[in-house]
Amino acid sequence: MQALRWHGRGELRLEEVPEPAAPEPGQAVVEVAYCGICGTDLHEYRHGPNLIRTSPHPLTGLAPPITLGHEFSGRVVALGSPVPGVEEGTRVAVDPCLRCGTCRWCRHGEYHICAKGGSVGLASPGAFARLVTVPVEGLVPVPDGVSDELAALAEPLAVGLHAVRRAAVRPGDHALLLGAGPIGIAVLMALKLAGAAGIYVSEPAPARAKRAAELGATEVFDPAHTDVRREVFLRTGRVGPDVVIEATGRPELAALAVTTVRRGGRAVLAGISGEHVSVPLTQIVPFERTVLGSLGYNFDIPRVLDLIATARFDPTPLLTGVYPLSRGPEAFAELESGSHLKILLAPEER
Repeated sequence: MQALRWHGRGELRLEEVPEPAAPEPGQAVVEVAYCGICGTDLHEYRHGPNLIRTSPHPLTGLAPPITLGHEFSGRVVALGSPVPGVEEGTRVAVDPCLRCGTCRWCRHGEYHICAKGGSVGLASPGAFARLVTVPVEGLVPVPDGVSDELAALAEPLAVGLHAVRRAAVRPGDHALLLGAGPIGIAVLMALKLAGAAGIYVSEPAPARAKRAAELGATEVFDPAHTDVRREVFLRTGRVGPDVVIEATGRPELAALAVTTVRRGGRAVLAGISGEHVSVPLTQIVPFERTVLGSLGYNFDIPRVLDLIATARFDPTPLLTGVYPLSRGPEAFAELESGSHLKILLAPEER
């Protein structure tokens, strides 16, 4: 079968690979319907290795080349162990977090920060292929009425929902969102769901800024021409936002998140990069600001699917393109241009 594989920085190849073997106990094989290209995939392609290890991964024992793809939906075609509510033919989305199941974090339900953790598509072959092997604990049945396309968007939406849950947003809170890319838009949607009274967005790209405004942002600022910190301070009664969520991974914006949130407020860093962030302690301790990291999701994908099924979440604004897998390299280039939010790849071999 064809697979889109990462060989190293700037090396993305569409090539033939063997189909997965019969699943072992604890595994399932899923026939992929759609798989989204994540910003993490793009970052690995242009600047990696970052989350991909060049040596064998401690959980999977695998090293590159690796088939990318971790935002996906499909249909179970083989089960290595019984799973309540799942059988061959069941439509699923997949929580791609790989976990050891025995460390302190796994035992306390915090599998997303497992000490040895990884992800399908980064530490094991991913879903930019027709078939993919996944742990059975990652299978999430898709409710009737939720299409395969929308189910494939559950993973990035879960990242946004988790960040807002980490921020403990309450009805009536004012929030500043730094970055309106795919994760930023997911955060914006989750902020609305949480009842935020004011949702201010900082985004320099005109198309993304326009999308944020269309989706209900209270006001969108271009940071290239506006002092965002000052403007949000003025619009919140000279108090500052209760919550700031940084969704880009840029170190200067992470620092801005900390220095912009109100006294006693919460700054949540959801973007990832290898850069260092410098913030004076005088910007944290005397103001009693809370700084939180937010990684991925923790039982959030089932929540998102239920929200989509009940029309509380509409992820269609995220989806801006569907390409066949054979056009995967082209799709990566399109995403780099900034003309898309989310592109899904669909295997042509069915």
